[in-house]
Amino acid sequence: MQFPESWLRQFCNPELTTEALAETLTMAGLEVEDVRPAAPQFSGVVAGRVRGVPPHPNAAKLRVCQVDVG
Repeated sequence: MQFPESWLRQFCNPELTTEALAETLTMAGLEVEDVRPAAPQFSGVVAGRVRGVPPHPNAAKLRVCQVDVG
């Protein structure tokens, strides 16, 4: 049976890492066959704050976002 770690942590949230939690479950008699991420890690993400959304100077249906990224 597969289930996400977050589902398990909704019911009990021990102060354990993912690996330690898997080991604890195994020692309790529950077989943990595999631990893998639900989605691959990503990079190149930039967070920013939208400072303004004025109308485009040359197009009535467009807006120009002014974003502060840091």
